[in-house]
Amino acid sequence: MRRVIVDYKKLNKNILNLLVEKFPDGYDDSDIVSFKNHHNEAIEAVEVRTEDTVYLVKISKRLADTMESFDDDSSSVDVPEEVGDDHAGDLGDK
Repeated sequence: MRRVIVDYKKLNKNILNLLVEKFPDGYDDSDIVSFKNHHNEAIEAVEVRTEDTVYLVKISKRLADTMESFDDDSSSVDVPEEVGDDHAGDLGDK
């Protein structure tokens, strides 16, 4: 299974949809995954999954605001359509 770290700035509509479906009322402390990146910096993220990929979406104030205001029928949320390898940190297959 592929594991990908996604920053708010690289979030796409598909992943945002997964986040809103999994956390319709927002996430809390028990939903947060903490780890250290390759620079030994502490990172906090929430996890969402597809059939072949685990996404760890970095937590930020803007993420919470975007999830709160997201509407499936709205085009007001400006996020790219797809996340490519240049848009996310791939942790590799595990």
